[in-house]
Amino acid sequence: MTRTPLRASALLAAAAVGLVALAGCSTPSAAPSSSATTSTEDGLGGELTIFAAASLTAAFDELAAEFEAQHPGVDVRPISYDGSSVLATQLIEGADADVFASADEKNLAKVTDAGLAGAGEPFATNVLQIAVSPGDPKGVKTLADLAVPGLTVVVCAAEVPCGSASHTLLDAAGVTLAPASEEQNVTAVLSKVASGEADAGLVYATDVKAAGDAVTGIEIDGADGATNVYPITVMKASKNPKTAKAFVEFVLSDAGQKVLAGLGFGAP
Repeated sequence: MTRTPLRASALLAAAAVGLVALAGCSTPSAAPSSSATTSTEDGLGGELTIFAAASLTAAFDELAAEFEAQHPGVDVRPISYDGSSVLATQLIEGADADVFASADEKNLAKVTDAGLAGAGEPFATNVLQIAVSPGDPKGVKTLADLAVPGLTVVVCAAEVPCGSASHTLLDAAGVTLAPASEEQNVTAVLSKVASGEADAGLVYATDVKAAGDAVTGIEIDGADGATNVYPITVMKASKNPKTAKAFVEFVLSDAGQKVLAGLGFGAP
């Protein structure tokens, strides 16, 4: 009779030891999936504000989407697209941005000279073409044809990269124009030709390609004499410098260059 309590105590003690052992061998909680931790593992996250030349619209929309897909914690805000001179002025006047991509080195230099950014990295090149209505009903073949009386021609303003390149080519060809308007960005020039408001306009080769059947592009002899080099930089006052630097590196990477080449940009 005296053995029963002792046996019960022993059994209870064994059971307790068994429970502890089971607790120690229990399966730990499943680790978060890699897709859920990508942004924390690489330290990238938060909002990213980008200012980019209007001619980069299709390219940077695609690059931003790919960058966000690779880094789920990053939110690229709607990109500010406009003429590079307009964007440079906005930045100098205090606009907030993390990254600035210009269609020429001149306008980036304005921002750099103001102490707002470091030296940019070239990431693409572009040349001009003549954009005309589909099928070229006015028979425009050369720059000289743009000076034919009665032809409505639009160009970019001289301070805008596409305008500066336009003047370089026109001067070299000895052509004097009386344009119907001078636009603040190349997108506005293309829109006027595509809508029929203008018979012809000087735009980038990439804009002609992006427009598809909306316009016909005419290559310009000697266009490479006014090649635009596109630089990109991180703003010194960036609120998200690590992510901004990573985006710049992505644009410069093989993957980024593939996107740009697919849209008609030349290598830097």
